[in-house]
Amino acid sequence: MAQSIVDFIATVHPYDSLKRDELARVAGSFSRREFAPGDVIYQFGDRLPGLYLIESGQIAVTDRNGDSVSQLGPRNSFGERGLLRDGVAVTSARALEGAVVLMLPRAEVTRLIAEHRAVARFFDRGRGPLDRGADVAMLKVGELLSGKPLGCAPETPIIEAARLMRDAAASSIGITEGGRLIGLATIRDMSNRVVAEGRDMRRPVAEVMTPDPITLAPTALGYDVLNIMLERRISHLPVVAQDRFMGMISQTDLTRVQAVSASGLIREVAQSDSIAQMAAVTARIPELLVQLVRARQRHEITTRMITDIADAVTRRLLDIVARDLGPAPAPWLWVACGSQGRQEQTGVSDQDNCLILAPGADPDHPWFRDLAARVCAGLDACGYVFCPGDMMATNPRWRQPVPVWRDYFRDWIAHPSPEAQMLASVMFDLRAIGGEAQLLDDLQRETREMASRNSIFVAHMIANSLKHRPPLGLIGGFATIRSGDHRHHIDMKHNGVVPVTDLARVYALQGRIGAVNTRARLEDAETRGVISASGARDLIAAYDMIQTVRLENQAHLVKAGRKPDNYLSPSDLSDFERSHLRDAFVVVRSMQSAVGHGKGMLG
Repeated sequence: MAQSIVDFIATVHPYDSLKRDELARVAGSFSRREFAPGDVIYQFGDRLPGLYLIESGQIAVTDRNGDSVSQLGPRNSFGERGLLRDGVAVTSARALEGAVVLMLPRAEVTRLIAEHRAVARFFDRGRGPLDRGADVAMLKVGELLSGKPLGCAPETPIIEAARLMRDAAASSIGITEGGRLIGLATIRDMSNRVVAEGRDMRRPVAEVMTPDPITLAPTALGYDVLNIMLERRISHLPVVAQDRFMGMISQTDLTRVQAVSASGLIREVAQSDSIAQMAAVTARIPELLVQLVRARQRHEITTRMITDIADAVTRRLLDIVARDLGPAPAPWLWVACGSQGRQEQTGVSDQDNCLILAPGADPDHPWFRDLAARVCAGLDACGYVFCPGDMMATNPRWRQPVPVWRDYFRDWIAHPSPEAQMLASVMFDLRAIGGEAQLLDDLQRETREMASRNSIFVAHMIANSLKHRPPLGLIGGFATIRSGDHRHHIDMKHNGVVPVTDLARVYALQGRIGAVNTRARLEDAETRGVISASGARDLIAAYDMIQTVRLENQAHLVKAGRKPDNYLSPSDLSDFERSHLRDAFVVVRSMQSAVGHGKGMLG
């Protein structure tokens, strides 16, 4: 039996990372048990003897309320969340059909985690930053590459090679033959060997290329690039893997990686005198995203930095427009909602904003209309596209004096229709950006108090928080989009992040929490006892995983020369990543179920 278990677990991560003798030891620690259809393996609250691994059959996992969490098949583990927390099951499990299940005792699981880094990483849902930070010298060359490699055949006319470089805004081009690099040509080559010598531009580029250039592998470090460039006095280094041209690293690339920072971009925005200048700065946000993800910066820091740039752009636009318009007829406040309000913007964001005016102010006064129109247009020109739902200060509905806003909230709370729930969800995330901040302070405090006391409204907000469900499939996989441009993809925003954001908003409402950032709300909810410490820890770890994978996918798209979006193909993930992402979705679904059954306080 032991040999068959060895052969089986050798195909299952993380055991496949163990050496053969360790694998045999672990296999000897597993026990095997058969279950008939309907047999209960464990129930919520049971003391767990160890970690379960499915060898064959199907296992249904449900939460404390009996709601389905997942349906698992061979090579899937279950029970680890409760086992690694305090040894008590946080779900129930039963066989859907005849099943064979292996069980690894808790002591052996603990030993493996302590002695094997791959096993520890597998069971650790959090993702800490790398030790090395963002130092370009310590980055791998492959991480410095962006976009598709620019290359051409040796017989390509010189003039055509030059046009390719111009159109790609590149200072060099690889000369390839059957995918293999045989030379490179740079702008300096075009100047010195073509223009200066009066060479015929219709001649093959091979005549002016540098043949057999020095190359580096994607696994080399930025340190190697710096040394070679300094020693050989060259400014371009081709990257080659298994004889295939992967791309080019230039001195400009190294400078760009070191130069792009949130503080630097904010400084440039603050010094901008035109929308065009600001748009040039925000066009570099994707580079910043790639750099932050590459350095394994925590997601909440990355999104905060990106949001800070949006705030700076908004404030600069407000300053420029207000200066042009002259003195305002009454005090006003520009507020952000949505992801900017929560300080959670990523590489793709539209704009969501409102204007709160002092009591008695005329919302149709030309000054306020012009301010809204010009600032929203400026944001759009800077890449923060107009809100598809028209949640902008240009809409008269969202440009009103404080008493009108107070009436809005009172009506939404008293009559929680589907639209009211949606609007309240957006408005609970308001954050002051520019103007008189006190116009929002009292309004938010009053609204929180009023909403938290209305049990019917809270119930409707809970129901609203369950509309977006994690993308869990029936048999251990993901429920992907079935048709359209994003077929076989997961929407990491609406089915990944939004469910957690909605839960955090409910917790904030229940606990009268003033924070609008999702992670801060979850942390405050734990502190105030709205959810248990264990529930908060699990949900925060799940949120960290989901947001991290989302940002990594956006950075991957940017490096491939594409616009970042929120759609992820599970097939692009490793088995390790798929397993952890799925576990994160399971946690979110469990917490949704707890809230839906009125047990949000229990976590």
